[in-house]
Amino acid sequence: MLSNPILPCSFTNKLATAAAPLSTKEIVELGEEFHLWLKQNFNQYEVDQLVRARADYVDNVLQKIWCQHHLDEHQISLLAVGGYGRGQLHPQSDVDILILTQDKISKELEQYIGSFITELWDVRFDIGHSVRSVKECIKQAIKDVTIATNLLESRLICGNELLADQLQPHLNKSSFWPTEKFFIAKRDEQTKRHSQYKGAAYTLEPNLKANPGGLRDIQNISWVALRYFKADNLEDLVAHQYLTRNEYFELIECQDYLWRMRFALHIVAGRSENRLLFDHQGKVAKMMGFGEDGKAPIERMMKRFFRVINYVSELNQMLLQHFDQAIINDPKKQIQTDIDKDFILIGNLIQVRHERAFTRPEIMMKLFLVIAQNPKIRGIHSKTIRLLRNTRRRLIAGLNDYAECRRLFIEIMKHPNGLGRAFNLMHKHEVLGSYLPEWRNIVGQMQFDLFHAYSVDEHSYRLIKNLYRFSLPEHNHEFPLASKIMQKIRKPELLYLGGVFHDIAKGRGGSHSELGAIDALAFGKMHNLPAPDYRMISWLVKWHLLMSVTAQRKDISDPAVIQKFGEIVRDEDHLDYLYCLTVADMRATNESLWNSWKANLLNDLYFATKRAFRHGLEKPVELRSKIRENKQKALQVLDSKNITPQSVQPLWQQHKLDYFLRYTPEQISWHSRHIICHDKTKSLVLVSDKPYRGGTEVFVYTKERANIFATTIAFLGMRRLSIHDAKVLTSKDGYTLNTFVVLDAKNQPIKDLYVMDEIKQHLSAVLDQKEEIEVVLKPVPQKLKQFSFPTKVSFIKHSNKKVTALEIVATDRPGLLAEFSSVFQEQQLNVHMAKITTYGERAEDVFIISNKNDLPLSQSEQDQLESLLCSHGTPEELKIN
Repeated sequence: MLSNPILPCSFTNKLATAAAPLSTKEIVELGEEFHLWLKQNFNQYEVDQLVRARADYVDNVLQKIWCQHHLDEHQISLLAVGGYGRGQLHPQSDVDILILTQDKISKELEQYIGSFITELWDVRFDIGHSVRSVKECIKQAIKDVTIATNLLESRLICGNELLADQLQPHLNKSSFWPTEKFFIAKRDEQTKRHSQYKGAAYTLEPNLKANPGGLRDIQNISWVALRYFKADNLEDLVAHQYLTRNEYFELIECQDYLWRMRFALHIVAGRSENRLLFDHQGKVAKMMGFGEDGKAPIERMMKRFFRVINYVSELNQMLLQHFDQAIINDPKKQIQTDIDKDFILIGNLIQVRHERAFTRPEIMMKLFLVIAQNPKIRGIHSKTIRLLRNTRRRLIAGLNDYAECRRLFIEIMKHPNGLGRAFNLMHKHEVLGSYLPEWRNIVGQMQFDLFHAYSVDEHSYRLIKNLYRFSLPEHNHEFPLASKIMQKIRKPELLYLGGVFHDIAKGRGGSHSELGAIDALAFGKMHNLPAPDYRMISWLVKWHLLMSVTAQRKDISDPAVIQKFGEIVRDEDHLDYLYCLTVADMRATNESLWNSWKANLLNDLYFATKRAFRHGLEKPVELRSKIRENKQKALQVLDSKNITPQSVQPLWQQHKLDYFLRYTPEQISWHSRHIICHDKTKSLVLVSDKPYRGGTEVFVYTKERANIFATTIAFLGMRRLSIHDAKVLTSKDGYTLNTFVVLDAKNQPIKDLYVMDEIKQHLSAVLDQKEEIEVVLKPVPQKLKQFSFPTKVSFIKHSNKKVTALEIVATDRPGLLAEFSSVFQEQQLNVHMAKITTYGERAEDVFIISNKNDLPLSQSEQDQLESLLCSHGTPEELKIN
């Protein structure tokens, strides 16, 4: 039985085994009172006291129910195992128990045990239980290290003490999970768990228990210490000289912070929840005392969380290395090899020769250059990790204050292997933050949305690693164009430094691109880089969003768009650098949102701009020659299909010139060969069997009328297809020539021929019926509600003075695009183009429109449209508020 001075007597007195029996209802009500007490006292006691109070309370409940089911009259024992065995239970944690029996038990006892377990569920405990004899326990534990670990932490709650005592000698035998075997199993278990997170601890909805650097990593240290030293707690590692006193206190502080987060999360979620979902972060931050004024408290809480898990990861790595050397003691790992006067190699780990080596700051930077230069080095020795940690904390100023450190840092950036393992370890051990004070400010900086999957520093790190990956020929198949460009770039270090600075000013207020560009200039001058080099880095930082925005939100088939983009980019060198940075940036933001559509848009923009440079920006494309070229190439394709020019000329005479500019020769020939043999009294719908820019084209040819665009949008939305691009044209004789580029629910082009045929048949039938599809704008999903914001509409400049361009920024949800389309229809507006872009919970759509007279919208028409779009697009809960 645990002893906990803070558990109120009002609970223990009611549960005293000698007192009157309690009904299931009474125990449930008592449990509700206890959980309310935990919540009310969250800020009154240390979290260590609270988790032990809950374990003590559960002990009392189990003892009471054990006796009420007459199990105290039998020669069996009730043991707590796992976290409960350690005497630590969070508000909704599972209660893991072992009922220890003799080798054989009677039918009557089986029934008693069954009714006991049933009542535990009835009183709302999440029970994990097993019923085994001592012999069965040992047999199962030998097969499974998790069972063995649970038994090592077991303790008696009630029942036969003599029987429980029989278990311990078996667990203490050297043959039962020998220390070396146990250590290897727990280390491998941790490695496997970490691999599920793809090396990223800084995800924005972390698992407090399983995340790298989370509670499980602290427990792993405790388990190995328990098996090796028979240590009862982490403090024993100080006596065994595996931890310093300061490191022990740091580890306990980290554990307490993670425990407080988990404790608060259980109370907020009302269930056993270890993943800190966006839904819960605001309430957890409030409980932990970070405040309740919007995103700021969450960002403060998460920033501290990310730093905590980094400390835990570092201590975990250091201690597991110590254990490896002490427990396994592999002679191969102890072989010493000289590197130079400052470093030696122990096995494959680098170690400084002298404990005072880092009093010279440049040796800290030299460590990572040596790692880049020596491929045999696989990591940093635990003794050197400890020295790094201590030196890092004692630094008065940034390492970049020292000229030799600056020289070494640039040398690392320039080294062919510098952005490999050396950079990984600089990031992991926070040396980047020690070198660049600006970087330290973004460590753990949260990006509170569903678009960014990582903290700012983790995103920047992953961007730089993507760039480095482009430089390795073995990965050419992943991003062929980016790899080809990266491997021919003369100074890749400029790209790496652009990656370092591209988001370094986030969280300061103002434009992070412009502020970061200023930082990059200062960095370049401080490091004595040639002026063209630091100007390139600064330019990349300032314009790092330009290419993605242009590709996704503008019509890149429009020569004017390419002209304007090219004027900013200037030349092919800048284009090459910007393309690689953009691909690496988009991939590092959120891998799940990257798709072939975005990849192809960037490629097309790159090649279109390259052609413009070679043709000469001062010589824009002559539109009529472009039209002639597209027609001629289309005729060549048609000729290969045995279709003569004479058969398509009547059709082409009905097309406006814009059609031949906005569609490729392949698209023109595809449309033409189907239209000329189609009954024009019926709608024609084509679905491309080959991807166009990584998406599937849906082409609609039908007699023009008011609701064609809105009906098509609604139909495709009902099929769970996401629309990324729309071209809307009308022929001289009043037929639509509309194309929608779509992706399926998996963010892929449509590949199923049956689905393609279904779209063709059903959409053409819907259009022929001339009935509108009712648009149902679904409520914002629960996960998105805290990210909801009012719809914003802005009218933007466009090169064509005959149309109006508008941008709509709204909370994305099913039916949103169809809702906007219905507004356009009601206002009798013509949609000429749509670029649909989604950034997590945020939809940013651009439309090119005109009024019913094919004129740009007047100010009054703009005001009315803005009002309607904001009203229709804003989530209901925000309207009420």
